Amino acid sequence: MARLRPLILLLAALAPLACVTINVYFPAVAAEKAADRIIEDVWGRQPDGAPAAPDTDTGSEPPPQSRAAPLWLAALQWLVPVAQAQGGQPDLDISSPAIRRITGSMEQRHGELKPFYETGAIGLAADGTLAVRDLNSVPLPQRGRLRQLVAAENQDRNQLYREIALANGHPEWEDQIRQVFARRWVEKAPSGWYYRTDAGQWRQKG
Repeated sequence: MARLRPLILLLAALAPLACVTINVYFPAVAAEKAADRIIEDVWGRQPDGAPAAPDTDTGSEPPPQSRAAPLWLAALQWLVPVAQAQGGQPDLDISSPAIRRITGSMEQRHGELKPFYETGAIGLAADGTLAVRDLNSVPLPQRGRLRQLVAAENQDRNQLYREIALANGHPEWEDQIRQVFARRWVEKAPSGWYYRTDAGQWRQKG
């Protein structure tokens, strides 16, 4: 027991540090995977959009320890996966009832929005929302409906980013989730759709 006492003290000292480090980490790859799944649900699979974020093997067991490895190193390598499992999820949870309701609403609305994407009347804004780009290209009787659609879509998108952060226990991640979605909306969009840069310039995706 006396020989194990230093190891126990080491684990006790490292455990809080490991958990704090993992808790503040934003899982960018997992956020991209979540964004791609939601975008494909809302838009359907786009033939010329960017591929989905690579799927990383987050559930595999750690490699077996070498017999020559020191006992303290083996214990430390065991501690880190435990801290990761307790402090952060390898994949973002996007299955809450609120998220499913929002994405279902967006999916139903997309059929009406798609023609306006294709004509360039609307485009993807840099903050992860939609923006009216050329209202003059829309027949007068349809302009009111277009404004309603864009307002409803933006309300859903803003709620979506918030709900994903809340569902994963990290409300402070909302802005980072928004940034990931803003990039992936553009990267997954078909050729010919418009997007607005951070500088406020409209560009057509090639």
